[in-house]
Amino acid sequence: MCKDRGWIVQALAGREKNEFFCVVDVEAETGYLLLADGKRRKVACPKRKKKKHVILVNSDCIVSEKLQQGQLVSDQELRRALAAFKEGITRGER
Repeated sequence: MCKDRGWIVQALAGREKNEFFCVVDVEAETGYLLLADGKRRKVACPKRKKKKHVILVNSDCIVSEKLQQGQLVSDQELRRALAAFKEGITRGER
């Protein structure tokens, strides 16, 4: 199992700079993170990004337990988890 799964990260580089994603998987041989947000980047077609191009924002989100166990999550679950996280930021509950 990979400890990175389920993390909420913020992109530091590229077109998606400053956007939030959830780590859905990690490529074992290359170390690339596979990121999805459930809207533009679906779980079925995640974005590959190097670890150095993202920053960990939160390691505990609603879907992290499912991802840690290797279960699949839907795009809707991912959108809800990211929306809940963003709502916490705007309210200052982070």
